[in-house]
Amino acid sequence: MKKILLFSLVIIIIPTIMTTIIKKEDKNDFIYEENMLIRVKRKNGNVEVIPLEKYIVGVLAGEMPLNFTDEAFKAQAIAARTYALKKMENNVNNEYDVVDTVQNQVYLDEEYLKQAWSVNYADNIKRLRKIVLETKGEYLTYENNTIEAFYFSTSSGTTENSKEIFGISLPYLQNVKSTWDEISPVYEEIKRYKIIKFCELLEIECSQEININIIKRTTAGTVKEFKINNINYNVSNLVNKLSLRSSNFSISIDQDEVLIKTKGYGHGVGMSQYGAQAMSLLGYKHQEILKYYYKNVEIKKI
Repeated sequence: MKKILLFSLVIIIIPTIMTTIIKKEDKNDFIYEENMLIRVKRKNGNVEVIPLEKYIVGVLAGEMPLNFTDEAFKAQAIAARTYALKKMENNVNNEYDVVDTVQNQVYLDEEYLKQAWSVNYADNIKRLRKIVLETKGEYLTYENNTIEAFYFSTSSGTTENSKEIFGISLPYLQNVKSTWDEISPVYEEIKRYKIIKFCELLEIECSQEININIIKRTTAGTVKEFKINNINYNVSNLVNKLSLRSSNFSISIDQDEVLIKTKGYGHGVGMSQYGAQAMSLLGYKHQEILKYYYKNVEIKKI
């Protein structure tokens, strides 16, 4: 499955992510135990109660291409389980813990996978179940607290600091080099728009002469502030309306066209999935991958 690409525009829901982090960073009385159940709100609006480990199998199917290595998948399994556990802590008094889309983690159930994978279903599901079993109950902590295990498709060469993207400083979500992401087929993208079309898509007034200035970037290169004809424009609006893969972009004018070059895919905070794949191909184990992208964390077991 290539559902990893669905994670591209988590930028759309950054306000939701920020609210979650701000709302709950204190340790509560939520108790982890084997055979936990997670409440998943499906696209049809129904809330399904699913064994946690079965849920993680469906997340692996939804979040990583099957041609990734087992070590990359194991890193993803632990990150996804950690993410789910944190959501379960934060939503203990709510109707559901997670939704099955990129708003949280993409979850694909067995009925869907049987149709999607057809004759390959048995082999594929067996492999993912084995990976989940081999990491069963494992999750990430920082100073004995479950971390916010954000992850994304492809970095621009350096991951983002949570402070610069979400406005909240988390010591385990800092900038790290991830130059090996260049193996990703979505590492770079160039889009061209006629100036008139560009302005139409952004719903702004402009003429054939247009000035675009990037005012501020994060340490890793994500655009935080820019102007069109000396007027501040919302970065998220540009990303959403032009369907850009990330907010790490450059803009130039070529005669009557606007050229936009993006680097990376997703919000850039936490573990890069293609970075994890590249590290595994270089011989790194999943524990090393996780501890590289999430600084000074420990791997614990329920």
